[in-house]
Amino acid sequence: MPNLKDLKNRIESVKSTRKITKAMQMVAAAKLRRAQEAAEAGRPYAERFNAVLGGLAASSGGGSAPKLLSGTGSDQVHLLVVMTAERGLCGGFNSSIAKLARAKAEELIASGKTVKMLTVGKKGREQLKRDFGDLMINHVDLSGVRNVGYGNAQSIANDLINRYNEGEFDVATIFYNKFESVISQIPTAQQVIPASFDAPEDGAEEVSTVYDYEPSEEGILATLLPSGVATQVFTALLENGASEQGARMSAMDNATRNAGDMIDKLTIQFNRSRQAVITNELIEIISGAEAL
Repeated sequence: MPNLKDLKNRIESVKSTRKITKAMQMVAAAKLRRAQEAAEAGRPYAERFNAVLGGLAASSGGGSAPKLLSGTGSDQVHLLVVMTAERGLCGGFNSSIAKLARAKAEELIASGKTVKMLTVGKKGREQLKRDFGDLMINHVDLSGVRNVGYGNAQSIANDLINRYNEGEFDVATIFYNKFESVISQIPTAQQVIPASFDAPEDGAEEVSTVYDYEPSEEGILATLLPSGVATQVFTALLENGASEQGARMSAMDNATRNAGDMIDKLTIQFNRSRQAVITNELIEIISGAEAL
């Protein structure tokens, strides 16, 4: 049974930990507001942009479509772009993305496909390196970036497009967490190369206007598709940023509550132990007095 000094030291240690987790919770809450606003502000543009590209893709000729849209004619080599956080202490945020990417990689390998990985964020690389270290071809470090901007997404997209044009892979899929709320982040896999356009969600506006494109749909697609890849990457980074802060806020709130509960239990144990020590001392005093 721990003595009173050990219990007191442990209570002080847990109190210090609670101060840290409370401070991290407040910082995450402040960052979450900005990150959530950025993610929600970027959704309408991304959805509309993808809808326009989808309409262009549907009206363009299959034989003359750009390579980014038509593909290489094969799906043998897959590149998995795993986007996670640079830091931990955010619950299951990083693990959920890594788990989805790991399941996809194992599924592709089992079906005889060649898998390559590109990681964005240190935590995803750490979790996947042990099992898939020999499949990793590059890593993007954003630890020095305070606010992720379109330039960061464009740099990642340009790297993907260059590798695609050089024949390093046939299909590229990005993995990230889509922000729903502070307690809900959805692990998502989205194919970006060849370009894939989802049908509009329920309630979303459909592009029904007829446009005339000059010089041609194929020419405009060749110009817009690289921007489309960058937009999808940027949207994923924004969603990840909001999801990370939401997950960290929730995790630190739980940690603060757990620390409070532990302090209460240790305080009760400390009081009982102190009471037992005082009782024993009184018994010894009384026994000594009776022996005289």
